Amino acid sequence: MVKKAVRFEESLAELEQLVERMEQGNLPLEESLKLFERGVQLTRSCQKALKEAEQKVQILLEENGEPTLQPFTDES
Repeated sequence: MVKKAVRFEESLAELEQLVERMEQGNLPLEESLKLFERGVQLTRSCQKALKEAEQKVQILLEENGEPTLQPFTDES
């Protein structure tokens, strides 16, 4: 599980770097397309990881097969 979390963080960081490079606007078209393609792959990977995490949370919050509501506390 830790490996997936690290992978998610790495993917997100790489995606942010790609966006920054592309926003500069000084890349050749071919390189921009390669970076865009990689960005799409990273986005899909991150979305999949988030969906899996959401499903795990949903399972953990179920009690006797029924969803239970938990109060939200923002401790930040």
